[in-house]
Formats: sequence, structure tokens, C-alpha cells
Amino acid sequence: MNAILSAINLSPDAILSTISFPLLNKLAFLTLILSMLLDTGLSLTVQQIWEPLRNVRLILLSLLANFVLVPLLVYVLLQVVPLSEPVKIGLTILAVAAGPPVLPKLAQLVNGNLAYAAGLMMLMMGLTAIYMPFALSIALEDVQISPWQIAKPLLSLMVIPLAIGLIIKAKDEAIAATLQPWMRQISSAALILGLSTSLVLQFGSLVTMARTGALAAIVGFIIISFGLGYLLGGPDGDTRRTLAVGTAQRNIAAALIVAGTNFDDPTVVSVIVVTSFSLFVAIRLVAKQAFAEVEQAEVS
Repeated sequence: MNAILSAINLSPDAILSTISFPLLNKLAFLTLILSMLLDTGLSLTVQQIWEPLRNVRLILLSLLANFVLVPLLVYVLLQVVPLSEPVKIGLTILAVAAGPPVLPKLAQLVNGNLAYAAGLMMLMMGLTAIYMPFALSIALEDVQISPWQIAKPLLSLMVIPLAIGLIIKAKDEAIAATLQPWMRQISSAALILGLSTSLVLQFGSLVTMARTGALAAIVGFIIISFGLGYLLGGPDGDTRRTLAVGTAQRNIAAALIVAGTNFDDPTVVSVIVVTSFSLFVAIRLVAKQAFAEVEQAEVS
């Protein structure tokens, strides 16, 4: 009985000490990716995803922004700003990791083009699996990773839930319409949980980076990448917004695979997580409202 009472009257500190924040964080972002991609599949058809990819000019500009201009931006940034070696490594890995798995969710948050986001995400993830090992072998000589090491977890995690959603949509639109709001609620809740646990886990790293100037470099990287994507996103506002967030947010899954298998310094991983976390926070707190106002202005 005493044991039960003591369990019921656990103090907040005791409760917090029993929570595995790293596990919660991983589960939250895994749930986010799976529910978001399932939602994307439930919302679209294969034809709708394929249609934006037929715009050759837009796709070439999208690839230019992500695979050429962002790496060049980071190269210049590292020449100008004095940063520690682990921070340089983290930013370099991010620079060549294009195709964020959460791009459809980001497109939703900024009133972007969901079909373009889904198609571009799949295209960039496939290219990243080939481009990333080659680029890192030049920029960071100590990195050893094969394209399949990057492609296998990304493609299995991305393709399966997206395909399930597309099949359900094709077979029964009524079921798809019923499931879709649930998937959006789950992905939104998972995003909030993921950001909250990331803040707890990375708070110390945030403070350290703020003191050393690394956080300023990360903010600069996000802002300029965002601007590049927006400028190259074509004439339509929804594709501009989609490419803006898709360029600023990098492929954290691919980046963490490389960092986790090649570097022992935790700062490298912290740079990757903090950069991704910072953009999510900016979109949740600022950009969504700003883009909503832009969307209203475009309609009027």
C-alpha cells in the first residue's frame, strides 16, 4: 500500500527523472514523419504528385537551390565566420543533405503546394543518397558512407506510408477523407512533442552555441537558405513558400545517419538538431501567421 501511495504522490522531479526524453523525442519525430506522409498520401493522387515535377524549370531551380547554392553558402559562411571544427562539420553535413522528410508538413504550415512538396521531397531524397556521399568525401575526407546506407532507411520510411495513403485514396475516397483529419491532428501533436523534447535535450547546446557565435551562424544559414528557396520558387506564391521551407530545412535523417556513424563529438549532432529545431520553431511561431497574411493578400 505504501508503495502504491508513494507512486501516486510522485513529485514532479521524480516523474521527470523517469521520463526518457531521447526516446520520446525519437518516437515523436517518427510518428510525425509516418502520420504526415500517410496524410499526404490520403490527400493526393499519384498524378497530382507527378504533375508539378513536369515543370522542368521549377525542378531545375529547386535542385540548384538545394544542391548547389546551399553548399556554396555554407562554404562561404565557414570561410567568414570563425567556428569550431565540430560546428563546421555539422553545417557541412547539413549543407549536402537535401530533401527533408517533413517537407509536406512544412508546406501545410505555410499554406504551400502539397503536391509539389511531396514530389520534390521524393526526388531530392533519392538524389541526396547519391550526391551526399560523393560531396562529403571531398569536403570531409574522413567520412565513409555508402549511398545505400543513406537511401535504405529514408526510402523505407518515406515510401511505405505514402504508398499506403495513395492506395487508400485510390480505393475509397470516403475512408481517406475520414482518416485525413486524424492524421493531421496526430502529426501536429507529434510535432509539438518533438519540439518540446528537443528543447529539453538541446537546451545546454543552445546556450553554448549562443555564447560561441555558432547559433548566429545557424540563424544566418536558415535565413539565407530560406531566401534562396523563396526567390527560386517560381511565379506562384505556394511553390515559393514550399521551396523556401524545403531549402532552409535540411534532411535531418540523412544528416544524423552520417554524423552518428562517423563522428564521436556530440557537438556535430547538436548542430544538426538545433538547426532543424530552430526552423521548426520559427515556422510555428512566426512564418505561419505571416504566410497566412500573404495568402490573403494574394487572393484579394
